[in-house]
Amino acid sequence: MKLSSLGTYLAALLLGAGGAALAQAPQPQQAPFAANPFVFPIKPGTQNFLSGSMGEIRPNHFHGGIDIKTEGKIGLPVYAAGDGYISRVKVSSYGYGYIIHVTHPNGLVTTYAHLSQFVPALADYMLGLQYEKKSFEVEAFFNESQFPVKKGDVIAFSGNTGGSGGPHLHFEVRDTKDNLLNPLRYGFTEIVDQIPPTVYNFALNPQGIDGRVNGEFTRREFTPVKQGSVYTIGDTISAAGLLGLEIQAIDQYNGAANTNGVQAMELRINGETIYRHTIDGVPFNKQRQVSAHINFPVLKLNNRAFQRLYVADGNTLPIYEIDANRGRFRIEEGKVYEVVADLLDSYKNTSQLRFFIKGESSAYKALATPKVVKPKIGHEVMGSILKITVADTATEARNLDLYMGNYKYAVIPSYTTSAGSVYLYNLIGGLPDSAEVAGIKARFPFSHMVPPNTEYLYSNRFLDITFAEKSLYDTLILQTDRDANDVFSINNPLTTLFQPAKVTIRPSKLPADKSKAAVYSLGWGRGAGFLGGTWNGDAITFSAKDLGKFKVLSDTVAPTIKLASKSPNQISFRIKDNLSGIASWSCEVNGQWLLLKWEHKASLLTSEKLDKTVPLKGDVVLRVKDAMGNEAVFTTKI
Repeated sequence: MKLSSLGTYLAALLLGAGGAALAQAPQPQQAPFAANPFVFPIKPGTQNFLSGSMGEIRPNHFHGGIDIKTEGKIGLPVYAAGDGYISRVKVSSYGYGYIIHVTHPNGLVTTYAHLSQFVPALADYMLGLQYEKKSFEVEAFFNESQFPVKKGDVIAFSGNTGGSGGPHLHFEVRDTKDNLLNPLRYGFTEIVDQIPPTVYNFALNPQGIDGRVNGEFTRREFTPVKQGSVYTIGDTISAAGLLGLEIQAIDQYNGAANTNGVQAMELRINGETIYRHTIDGVPFNKQRQVSAHINFPVLKLNNRAFQRLYVADGNTLPIYEIDANRGRFRIEEGKVYEVVADLLDSYKNTSQLRFFIKGESSAYKALATPKVVKPKIGHEVMGSILKITVADTATEARNLDLYMGNYKYAVIPSYTTSAGSVYLYNLIGGLPDSAEVAGIKARFPFSHMVPPNTEYLYSNRFLDITFAEKSLYDTLILQTDRDANDVFSINNPLTTLFQPAKVTIRPSKLPADKSKAAVYSLGWGRGAGFLGGTWNGDAITFSAKDLGKFKVLSDTVAPTIKLASKSPNQISFRIKDNLSGIASWSCEVNGQWLLLKWEHKASLLTSEKLDKTVPLKGDVVLRVKDAMGNEAVFTTKI
């Protein structure tokens, strides 16, 4: 499908014309309204600064709004962006922390998160609800007559609650389908942006078995230099086959050093637009698909976010306009290709990446002579392609034998580098169990091939896995293992899931007390993340949001409690747990329940009285439980 240029497309939409956009494409960055229906929620009418933008890449989600700086302070007034009513309020120590949702007559909903406190009437209501339910974490829904607001009303005060890493206001705009809209599409003059995006690096990634970049089947990165407003490289890249382009870039705003996300990108090959995305209108329930929008392994391994300018098969985000190849492009031998990518921020500041590719042959060639001390076979899986590298003492590359049970297949070498001869095989054709060349043999850990878009059960002697219909973005080459320490491996944490998989594992060594034992994810570092699980005989079943390494661990140690302060007005405690994490707490003063607000970042519980005029006095009993039911009890007197 041939697409129009991005500038023409945006102009057409702003003027109300149709254009060549796909039906599911989002609205452009700027609002379709004649005038901005909202006021800015922090210090309206004065210049503000952002620490986060819409669509910014986070490890497991798109940033769904804007983060407005609050001068490093807590307690700035937060204003209702428009007329409407407070429709939903939630109090939590995690995620959004204290959050307000305001529903407006035009159907849009604005949200205000990480608040420190609500205005008095709403604060009193929520406090009463906490005492009624005897719970710190509460959520309330309201009708339009309970808490109506006018544009510019103070509804709360800024804070640092929930998952916030510092004082700020997180502000969102959602439509009637709970799609997250870019708040900057409304053209707030409080934010000044005259700075175009900055391109750090780009990468070319082979998308088929004949794909080559500078002669190799490998993802290769390039660092462009800026010449005027164009980023480019001096050399023409040699490539072949089907490729995908990835770009690492950031955006910035006037007066702020923070690095933010780039709003929109378009890709043109020899003048024809084949791909466009605008990070706007992101469905709230599909934010996790950010892991399909970016090169997720590079983000996790190197902390660098490369946005893909091609769409993975399982990516269903409605933010793209693509051609039949989903943004991938084919390079033919002997032809020269001009590759141009435009990058736009929310205020239409534009940067351009431009370079050239010359088509090469994907036939066998020796790029270098291997330096072999000892013959060996290595392998990696790139998508569905098995890449085997053989360091051989022979002067000429030999054929490789792949074994599938009793069947043997000969694979010819694709090219030779200083690391050895490389052999490529598409695993869709069947999963080999081993490979052999010149008497050297290597075994592969492949367990099964799991198709996407279907519920699928896999079982072996030590585990069962049920993938939901929407768990996988693409066909999964399943790799499973259980080592001598009862660590269960399912692929690795670089393999992401959209919907969780149900996993049952059967440890070879059972815990002494199953009621205190649960499954933990061993993740990336030395820590263990509590996942829980339900025992059925000698097996335990749990839900896995990500693949990786898992182990059953026992937690028999109760949380620790330390008194932080006490007075007739307030009492506070510091609590910690060694493994499974804090699950619940309850405090009583002379037998009467007392609300303790939980701030997990400081491991702090702080009291708030229902009746501020009545002093705290008498016997205090605090009970804290971890996720495995271990309980600690602390007593004192006020």
